[in-house]
Amino acid sequence: MDKLEHIFELQAAFDGELARRRRLPELDVNTWVQKEVLAIVAELGELLEEVNYKWWKDPHEINLEAIKDELVDILHFLISICLKLGINAEDLYRAYCQKNAENFRRQDGTSSKPGYRSPKK
Repeated sequence: MDKLEHIFELQAAFDGELARRRRLPELDVNTWVQKEVLAIVAELGELLEEVNYKWWKDPHEINLEAIKDELVDILHFLISICLKLGINAEDLYRAYCQKNAENFRRQDGTSSKPGYRSPKK
């Protein structure tokens, strides 16, 4: 099985179980997406704490396991948003590939998007 598809299946199973166990209310998609985005913001804050962004404090040793955990938490919420919006693994993969190609076009100056020109060599 494709790894991304597997992640989507695991997240769908978890979301269903969480809703059942916590007796989560039926909310509209917009409200759920807002909640999931806020959760991602909170997880990004936790990730930021792991990477010594506070220049005014003594730095601590980077804990790669903690960073991985925060990244996985972010992925959980991201995939949950996709599921709530009806975006599947193939849709996300295709959108990623299209945007990645556009990002390369932006950097090499061939994008039709204004504000990007070829860097001086």
